[in-house]
Amino acid sequence: MTHTIASNLPSPVLIVTGLSGAGISSALKHLQDMGYETFDNFPLTLAESLLADQGRGPQPIAIGIDARSRGFSGEAVLSLRQRISAKLLFLTADETELHKRFTETRRRHPLAKDRPVSAGIKAEQDLMVPLRSEADHVIDTTEMSVHVQHQILEGLFGQGVRGHLTVSLMSFGFRFGLPREADIVLDVRFLKNPFWEPTLKSLSGLDSAVGTYVASDSDFANFTANSKNLIGPLLPRYAAEGKSYLTIAIGCTGGRHRSVFTVETLKPWLDDQGFNVTTLHRDIHR
Repeated sequence: MTHTIASNLPSPVLIVTGLSGAGISSALKHLQDMGYETFDNFPLTLAESLLADQGRGPQPIAIGIDARSRGFSGEAVLSLRQRISAKLLFLTADETELHKRFTETRRRHPLAKDRPVSAGIKAEQDLMVPLRSEADHVIDTTEMSVHVQHQILEGLFGQGVRGHLTVSLMSFGFRFGLPREADIVLDVRFLKNPFWEPTLKSLSGLDSAVGTYVASDSDFANFTANSKNLIGPLLPRYAAEGKSYLTIAIGCTGGRHRSVFTVETLKPWLDDQGFNVTTLHRDIHR
């Protein structure tokens, strides 16, 4: 993917913050791959000097600031954001998942010191309330793979052109939970289920036999037509409002057959509308 930012404009600045263990370092690494110059755990008092030294050239800048950063407070970050006209990205995850990640990696929570990890997580959640409420974008990584997180970052910050909308079509299984990142959710569990056909059960919606079976349902064509009528008028409005990334999640029971085929059916139509379209089949291999 090519990322272009007009050379006569000052570099966009992104502040990346959030809860420890929610994926801040991973986000910064991917932003670096996207062409950003990144700075992790940067002291707040030096941020403005950093930008002055950079001369605010064309290369975008991402600054990681979290509870470890010298001089950190929610108010200080929000004040800095205003002074340097930065976007604010907040990464979070639920308490159980954060505790699991710290336990698996045997890392000490930066605010826990000699207390349990859970105490550090709660203290940081309270500390971060002002930033989460004021963030331009919030990404919840609780059940999110690194691949999906990177895909969202590409959509949010990869274009450098206001009003350019990237649409992510995601299939999923309701059995495994709703995708937290979904903006629009469509339910196709009413369609005939190939799972109950012995010759189709082991296949997926990417296989033509499954596609033929799902498309043979008398309600499938009406559903896709109505979905287009619903989604079509919304996308230009989202783009006009400056939204750069939209996730449309389509679910069936297991996320392997009907939802997958529906995603693949809608993708060519969205391509024809001129949007950047990505697809992800979250549960196809479960």
